[in-house]
Amino acid sequence: MSTENEGTAVPPAPSAPPVPVDAPASAPGAVPQGHAPSAGATGQAAGSTSPAGGAPSAPGAPQPEGAPTAQLPPVPPGHPGASPAAEAGWPPPPPATPAYTGGGGAGGAWGASYQDPAPKPKRGRGGLVAAVIVAALVAGGVGGGIGYQLARNDDSTGSTTVSAATSGGDVKHTTGSIANVAASALPSTVTIEAESTSGRGGTGTGFVFDTQGHIVTNNHVVADAVDGGKLTATFPNGKKYDAEIIGHAQGYDVAVIKLKNAPSDLKPLPLGDSDKVAVGDSTIAIGAPFGLSNTVTTGIISAKNRPVASSDGSATSRASYMNALQTDASINPGNSGGPLLDASGAVIGINSAIQSTNGGGLGGSGQSGSIGLGFAIPINQAKYVAQQLIKTGKPVYAKIGASVSLQDSTNGAKITDQGVGGSAAVESGGPADKAGLKPGDVITKLDNRVIDSGPTLIGEIWTHQPGDKVTVTYERDGKSHTVELTLGSRVGDS
Repeated sequence: MSTENEGTAVPPAPSAPPVPVDAPASAPGAVPQGHAPSAGATGQAAGSTSPAGGAPSAPGAPQPEGAPTAQLPPVPPGHPGASPAAEAGWPPPPPATPAYTGGGGAGGAWGASYQDPAPKPKRGRGGLVAAVIVAALVAGGVGGGIGYQLARNDDSTGSTTVSAATSGGDVKHTTGSIANVAASALPSTVTIEAESTSGRGGTGTGFVFDTQGHIVTNNHVVADAVDGGKLTATFPNGKKYDAEIIGHAQGYDVAVIKLKNAPSDLKPLPLGDSDKVAVGDSTIAIGAPFGLSNTVTTGIISAKNRPVASSDGSATSRASYMNALQTDASINPGNSGGPLLDASGAVIGINSAIQSTNGGGLGGSGQSGSIGLGFAIPINQAKYVAQQLIKTGKPVYAKIGASVSLQDSTNGAKITDQGVGGSAAVESGGPADKAGLKPGDVITKLDNRVIDSGPTLIGEIWTHQPGDKVTVTYERDGKSHTVELTLGSRVGDS
């Protein structure tokens, strides 16, 4: 199965809640400072560089067959250019098979292949606007229960009409209603447009992180503008600002940009505690699906701790790993980087990926859309990453110092016989080495979290910070062993 970045793939598997991390503006009950995500191992050094042992494939947790998932690609503003050749190095490249569809062999990267989304719709023109109008009429005509009154029509036809007791603008929304949450949060969200020097780019979403003008979004939203491209952020009131990239983390799929000449009245969104989120809690997603800015959708938390490996499927795409919050709130390409809110309006996640049934779809654009399976980076992890990026401009990843296979598996994460580029599979003097781990060992648990594959291990390690002590359960020669190790660190994506 693959997840699409607003983007690409999501494997389900048991997992332990991510370790809380610190961040600036926090909602009541927000996570205390000092805990954060960490980096992990891939078919390369666990929590370190590129895959070892051939083309990796996704974890083997049961998933619907033939249902690709992918990072939600940004919605292109124009005609994209050709993608350069893939590069070696870390983070590991997406597996060579469609992720989580239970197959092996060569194929697309972590699920559905990337396809260029359709150009942004022009306002006031075309079929899209007409469709929206029709939908509005239908919704307005069948909505019930607001005290409709039957009114008599005196014309000769003898027909009757139905009138609402009050007009929509007069309806009073209770505190905490979706309407009130949306009204409060929308002014603190932005539509981001990123364009490379060659003209390739797309549209995504972000939200105000602090009063200094920092905006948090996905790495894949701003990737096109990393090397000298153009970046802008537009608020719902129409005010548009140029922006610059402060830091970006490919492995975490988190980026921080900063508004140039930021206004003095910025209102950061409050940050919640994603560890305290429960399955069934209400969710509200804000974004710009298919370029339709300031769109609000609702749903619930469908699951927690979904191991997700996602990418946009392009030639240069590198996989991102997370223990995601799963939601059925409608999320589509363009929602990437937008906030996933709880019922109080606090941010609990960053919308990043969707599972789709195929790579085709809406309006013949070739861009897949929501089927009710969306995935968000837990805000506790994102807070830590964003703070690191603001502080140093570079991400910090935790690692165990061992290369693990990314091949499809349900038995655990196997330490490979050889590391990246012929290096040792177990880093000399690293955490795994000090704990006595060896090539061929199969890691089956990290603390209380069941590990079914290499990507699952990576996502779980990255919920920790370097220096955290973890308990590793592994199998060797048919026997189970348990050791404690202290996670190491690596700075940067390469």
